[in-house]
Amino acid sequence: MKNKMKTFIKNLALSTAFLVLIFACDGRLDVEPQQSISDDTALGTSDDVQAALVGAYDELGNADIWGGDFLMHADLYADNGELFWNGSFIGPRQIFNKVILTDNGEVAEIWLEAYETINRANNVLSALDAVDADERNRVEGEAKFVRAVTHFYLVLFFGKDYGDGDPNSNSGVPLVLEPTRAIDASSQVSRASVGAVYAQVLADLQDAESLLPTSNGFFATTYSASAMLSRVYMQQRNYAAAANAANTVIASGAFTLTPTFIAAFNNATNTSEDVFAIQVTSSDGSNGLNTFYAPAENGGRGDIDITDTHLLLYEVGDDRLNQFYFDQAGSRRTGKYVNGIDANVTNIRLAEMYLTRCEANIRAGSTVGDTPLNDINVIRARVGLPALVAVTEADALAERKLELAFEGASLWDVKRTEGNVGSLPWNANELVFPIPQREIDANPSLTQNPGY
Repeated sequence: MKNKMKTFIKNLALSTAFLVLIFACDGRLDVEPQQSISDDTALGTSDDVQAALVGAYDELGNADIWGGDFLMHADLYADNGELFWNGSFIGPRQIFNKVILTDNGEVAEIWLEAYETINRANNVLSALDAVDADERNRVEGEAKFVRAVTHFYLVLFFGKDYGDGDPNSNSGVPLVLEPTRAIDASSQVSRASVGAVYAQVLADLQDAESLLPTSNGFFATTYSASAMLSRVYMQQRNYAAAANAANTVIASGAFTLTPTFIAAFNNATNTSEDVFAIQVTSSDGSNGLNTFYAPAENGGRGDIDITDTHLLLYEVGDDRLNQFYFDQAGSRRTGKYVNGIDANVTNIRLAEMYLTRCEANIRAGSTVGDTPLNDINVIRARVGLPALVAVTEADALAERKLELAFEGASLWDVKRTEGNVGSLPWNANELVFPIPQREIDANPSLTQNPGY
């Protein structure tokens, strides 16, 4: 499933030390050992830095990160009988069963690839002086967006939920804010608190929101940062701020819902609904969701089945039911991932912003942008459902669950609303990843999570 040789090489590094600047293959990278590439050699020009930035996006889109596992593993973790892992790989099965060993390869890959992504972003940020003045703000904003997204998902998976006890004393993940260019004692970074990681994520996203343009091709924009801010605020239970951030995206007018629900998926180019998407082509990028959700005839492995339990959650006449189909082997699949390997991975879409603003306004007792009733009915109208005449928190959560199913949202919603996953409460030790044992062994500054 993974490139084991690449993993073995990376495991020579300590938890926050990475292979440096693997964004290009020119001869300059052979001038010095990889552990000590100097700034003036690797990032001497504006073009060098912007090439490194593309490399950071490329790593963010890795199948182990936002190109797949950040979403899929949250789905497997949150499952309550609505899907079934029937694949042969042990790592995902442990996550699905909520019995994860500290040597789980999937968990280790997320950690390693995430910190490589952060290191690439940090390399860009360390060389901003080399960037042309008219490009500098954008480059800084994009690098901070990448770093923030990655730190955020790391603390979601490897730390306790923000609302579980005191976030300022609970262990999060190492905060790495400078490039790692040598493997030495300085690489042995300890775990920052959950609160400290959230504070840094918010600071990076707020900077990105102010630095990024409103239009930036398929790269991050100011609205991408606003949308991510809404996710972070939701997890903090800061619902007033979440409503404002989601409203910024909606009120911009830069995005519109696709005409039909299924039209938002399986696209080789961004749709009008995509606030941010990982770009995938036949020669670059990874759609890990297609790999595991789609059957062989659609370019996947068919490892995740959708059960009757999930379908029973939909109302009669809900167009979202039409996404489901049976493959040639007779297993039910979601139609969100059926376009071979060439479809972009949709990470943030406008529908989520409507549902975030809806729920956040209900919980905050506000009507930022529009009423919660109007927001939920916008989503219901697209899938052919009658308008509600009143809306509750439970209604908002139920709509969110169905609209964002198999997009990696359910686990975090269960945690922030303090629900259960099967018999496990939202704050169970089993619903937090272990720190990979190889990292504990390599870095004496790291501590293991409770229960492992």
